[in-house]
Amino acid sequence: MRVLLIGANGYLGRFVADRLLADPAVQLTALGRGDDSDVRFDLASGSPGALTRFLDAVHPGVVINCAGATRGGARELTRHNTVAVATICEALRRSGCGARLVQLGCGAEYGPSQPGSSTAEDAVPRPGGPYGVSKLAATELVLGSGLDAVVLRVFSPAGPGTPAGSPLGRLAEAMRRAMQSGDGELKLGGLGVQRDFIDVRDIARAVHAASLSAAQGIVNIGSGRAVRLRDAAAVLARVAGYGGALHELDQPPLRPAIGHPRADPDHAGPTAYPYPDGCGSWQQADVRTARDRLGWRPRINLEESLADIWMEAACRI
Repeated sequence: MRVLLIGANGYLGRFVADRLLADPAVQLTALGRGDDSDVRFDLASGSPGALTRFLDAVHPGVVINCAGATRGGARELTRHNTVAVATICEALRRSGCGARLVQLGCGAEYGPSQPGSSTAEDAVPRPGGPYGVSKLAATELVLGSGLDAVVLRVFSPAGPGTPAGSPLGRLAEAMRRAMQSGDGELKLGGLGVQRDFIDVRDIARAVHAASLSAAQGIVNIGSGRAVRLRDAAAVLARVAGYGGALHELDQPPLRPAIGHPRADPDHAGPTAYPYPDGCGSWQQADVRTARDRLGWRPRINLEESLADIWMEAACRI
């Protein structure tokens, strides 16, 4: 099976590539903006016609799109998350390859949900920010394309490679700095939110399963369990061997950072962090569809994911 992977050098794409390369039945071609891609192509500015010609030449059986942007203004997010997907869909419609499309969506497309509830695929999406809006628009393009396509709505990724700017990445960095400076207490804000964390290696397994399945439409990929960020902080402290006290701040957010053991020189006092996905205080995936239609279940628990995040952060001490 020839697979075209778009975004192979991104956070999720790297693990998807590793998973596919471990399958001897897969012939993998990576397309992206970087020099280390097999084929250089910018989806945000490239034409559908140029991508069609490439598809006809390579003739993949599956196209997997892991590319996209998580930061930036509405225009940039739209360009990388929505316009890029429109280019893929149009190129696949024009091409004679008949490839199946696996699109990576996100839980932010749903927006806020009722605390205690599990969000299923038939929930009405109400994204709470431009990122979720741009990803939801991409999902609608895929679903309306008439292609053989599935959208995996990935909830909160965790594990090795977690970006330093993400909530869990900032949490690990704050703890690293506290340990490096010998601080006996760590003041953190914004820990009341609860999210469904899912390891990147489990996400890669889900993508692989989706590429081999006949499932169409939307499939949630998560652990099926919401975890409070303060509980994740406690687990991280345990795996890191941090014996100091964790103090949660009740004050409103001051600047976009999980926390810092010392006062910021530009802002007196500790920092707090509003969770950036626009999903409010609670999010938990209903993952029964993934089980039933992909034969997929998460295998890696949050403690293992956090241990890997800490191992990478500790290397900077």
